[in-house]
Amino acid sequence: MAQINEHYRRLAAGYLFPEIGRRVQAFQEAQPDAALIRLGIGDVTLPLAPAVVEALHTAVEEMGTEAGFRGYGPGQGYDFLVEAIREHDYAARGIALAADEIFVSDGSKQDSGNIQEIFGAACRITVTDPVYPVYIDTNVMAGRAGGVDAAGRYAGITYIPATEANGFSPEPPTQPADLAYLCSPNNPTGSVMDRAKLTAWVAWAREHEAVLIFDAAYDAFIQDPELPHSIYEVEGARECAIEMRSF
Repeated sequence: MAQINEHYRRLAAGYLFPEIGRRVQAFQEAQPDAALIRLGIGDVTLPLAPAVVEALHTAVEEMGTEAGFRGYGPGQGYDFLVEAIREHDYAARGIALAADEIFVSDGSKQDSGNIQEIFGAACRITVTDPVYPVYIDTNVMAGRAGGVDAAGRYAGITYIPATEANGFSPEPPTQPADLAYLCSPNNPTGSVMDRAKLTAWVAWAREHEAVLIFDAAYDAFIQDPELPHSIYEVEGARECAIEMRSF
């Protein structure tokens, strides 16, 4: 007999973004004349840039020719894309990565949810709070979260407050953990970890033999040249960090 994964029953509530959608819809039905500025879901608001439109047209035209047609791509991504990522996102910042260290997927959100599947069920999880819900929910469904309290927090997960007092960029925990999720620039606070803070996290991870899951999906928003775009700009990070990006 097929049985449900009992860990799904531990989810404290429905996924955040559909819940936001339901509440917004209910509000609009009750207040049809209200003007809303939507801050809950990161939808796009502007047309595609001309360079993107041109590149899409070029790619479609290539697919319509015998020489340019492509079927299934290589397992880790096309060489031309991997090399562009190596050059512009890493080599340009003094980071030397081999081509086989880069895996091209369908985005940071999916990878940040899927990556936990390669780790053992007994791994202890650390997240900053507030936190992007994918980091929590996927570990709950994998059975790492334990029970939930009245505030909706899980006993098996260590929450580190990101507050105004610490610049929304907390220090590592005092206790050990096995996996720690970091997002910089952060979702939802927008804060960016500076080099000193990232160095502290790398030192903590190496001391405790932990892995940092570093979500850099929003690095294009960083304007200050002193702020790191990649955790691999910190010495020792390649020994303890997996970085995810979005294009």
